Amino acid sequence: MARARTSYVCSSCGYTSAKPLGRCPNCQAWNSFEEEVPAAATGSRGGAYGGVVGGKLTALSTVGRREEPRTSSGIPELDRVLGGGLVAGGVTLIGGEPGIGKSTLLLQVADRVAKLGGTVLYVAGEESLEQIRLRADRLGVALDGGADIQLTRDTRAEHVAALMNEHKPALCIVDSIQTVTVEGDGAPGGVAQVRDGTALLTRAAKETGTATVLVGHVTKDGTVAGPKVMEHIVDTTVFLETVGSFRLLRSVKNRFGQAGELGVFEMRGEGLIAVENPSAAFLAERPLDVPGSVVAATIDGQRPMLLEVQALASKTPYPNARRVVVGLDPRRVDVVLAVLERRLDLTLGGLDVYVNLAGGLKVPDPGLDLAIALAIYSAVVGRALPGNVAVFGEVGLAGEVRSTTGSIRRAEEARRAGYTRLIVPPGLDGHPDGVKSVEEAVAQVWGGAPSSGRKPRAAAERT
Repeated sequence: MARARTSYVCSSCGYTSAKPLGRCPNCQAWNSFEEEVPAAATGSRGGAYGGVVGGKLTALSTVGRREEPRTSSGIPELDRVLGGGLVAGGVTLIGGEPGIGKSTLLLQVADRVAKLGGTVLYVAGEESLEQIRLRADRLGVALDGGADIQLTRDTRAEHVAALMNEHKPALCIVDSIQTVTVEGDGAPGGVAQVRDGTALLTRAAKETGTATVLVGHVTKDGTVAGPKVMEHIVDTTVFLETVGSFRLLRSVKNRFGQAGELGVFEMRGEGLIAVENPSAAFLAERPLDVPGSVVAATIDGQRPMLLEVQALASKTPYPNARRVVVGLDPRRVDVVLAVLERRLDLTLGGLDVYVNLAGGLKVPDPGLDLAIALAIYSAVVGRALPGNVAVFGEVGLAGEVRSTTGSIRRAEEARRAGYTRLIVPPGLDGHPDGVKSVEEAVAQVWGGAPSSGRKPRAAAERT
């Protein structure tokens, strides 16, 4: 019988090698390889396929239709990201940086579910029960016997699955999956432990109909630590990230809803509080009547929002002008600068140009091109946009303004926020006179022919 070959797996990204390596060639992590011995092959080797007999087949036409029941988390922003609420038997993986608020959010969810009459099982793998009690007191979690949360420090996956099978909780929270152990699979947090623990708890969730939430650590790159197969096992994967003073909850995978949904929260003393109007929150500190400031209608994931695009142009003291971009795609900004210089005859060679998406968000949206163009033009010529103008549209190399995804939702969000003038591509319902080029956009905002930003020839000769 051939000897089973040992392989080595990176604990950070799941990269497999035939021998241990000091540094992972995939994620560049040091000393992250762990030995993994494959299970010995079993069964007779007779026949073409080792004596294995095929299983039962089921025709698709005979499979019944069943809509998975959902339970509201009690937090509308979280329900939005999950596609309508927690799914019975669904497994959700939530990742985020340490201290960002994952445990706080989940304890709030546990409180809401318990108040609605559901049993909640909380597996505390990283904190003591007293620490959880202190957080519960701070968040105002109800601690009466009728709406209580059941805690356990037992992180053995087999025991957690047995508790789920015995009590049939409506919600099970495992904080975190890296502390869960499976008998005979090495140290906690290893590749085999995380993978097998996730698979065992997922199977228990499906069998008991328990909505399960797993907290996952993240690597230095911001991805969930452990083998990538863990994200394939679960039904939903969401990330909690920090943007300025806000917390963004973003879904990147959802088998029961639409991926890309975005929820906005604000961290306060009483926990994570949902921000129902992100557009107003991100525009709250926008200065009025200042050149270089433009309100742009964008879509982050599946959510329309209004953000402020800022631009500043100043004479450069260096031989080569600088281009500094924050929160936007620098390559698209370079394209917009080239279009402005070529199509509008705008002088930019001797100017340092700074472009910023206010609020700390990073949005690689082509629909922000027109807002970038108007912000830079406004900063160069020193003319502010009217306060009731919102902008969106993609800019092509010929200076044309193209339609972009979600145009109707962008326009509706701008109108809801009180912006009555929209500078948008042609063809949008309610705006048949949309702009076809950057030149038309400049003329529609300020009227007349666009200014080149150059000095008159006589003045240039005098200087």
